[in-house]
Amino acid sequence: MGFLAAIPWDQVVIQTVNGIVTGMILALIASGLTLIFGIMDVVNFAHGELFMLGAYMGVVVFATSGNFWLALVLAVMMVAILGAAIQITTLRPLVGRDPLTTILATFGLSLILQNYALWQFGPVPRKIGEPISGHFNLFYLEYPYYRILIAVLSAGIIGAFWLFLKYGKYGIWIRATTQDRVMAQAMGIPVPLVHTAAFAIGAGMAAASGVLFGPLVGVNHVMGLDWVLKAFIVVVVGGMGNLGGAIGAAIFISLLEAYASLVVSPAQAVIVSFVVLIFTLLFRPTGLFVPTPK
Repeated sequence: MGFLAAIPWDQVVIQTVNGIVTGMILALIASGLTLIFGIMDVVNFAHGELFMLGAYMGVVVFATSGNFWLALVLAVMMVAILGAAIQITTLRPLVGRDPLTTILATFGLSLILQNYALWQFGPVPRKIGEPISGHFNLFYLEYPYYRILIAVLSAGIIGAFWLFLKYGKYGIWIRATTQDRVMAQAMGIPVPLVHTAAFAIGAGMAAASGVLFGPLVGVNHVMGLDWVLKAFIVVVVGGMGNLGGAIGAAIFISLLEAYASLVVSPAQAVIVSFVVLIFTLLFRPTGLFVPTPK
């Protein structure tokens, strides 16, 4: 405890901010992933590539128009349409088959999309310009305003999605299909259409996170690998198909990694998320953020 107390509190505050910002991006990615699993029972290994394609679409539109917000909107729309096409042509014919079949199908899709991006854009990282510049003083750092904007926009998108699920007509269809797909179909809800819409929404959320994260790093064809791995950990820790749990788990894990980086190197701090995953599977396999039945 004495060692932890020796860590300057300003570093703790800075890492808290970093953890929340990273956690909101991760929550946005994981929300789309958990939606797809909750509706379709599909473990989508191509989700990271949809994140990557969203970033590349943002690069293309930004290079053409110079407008970040237009790049964000068009990237979400284009990747959502691509997601709908993938669900109709690849996943819909596999409904009812062994889950391993859909896992292999989405894994194959991830390889196809990754190699397509490499062929189309090359191995050299691309860059998306930040919509706002400038920094503010956070103790000894000049912290960029854009990182705060990322957290706010991610929270806004997730909040709008939650309102859509709770109050929108088609959001109610999605929730009904999640709870009981057979009964939903018996009540006249077009379940195949709901599956397609859910996959498109999940793909669009992945694309949005890709565009938002693009200005912070170089956009390349393998950028989705690390994020989708973390997103899967978040979905398991938060509870499979549990949207609120995914958001809570994303922020929780990101904060743990941020605090761990005060003690060890950032590369070693990543191990924390795997430790949380292992303990969750051992002691709370339904998820840490799933309420215990009374």
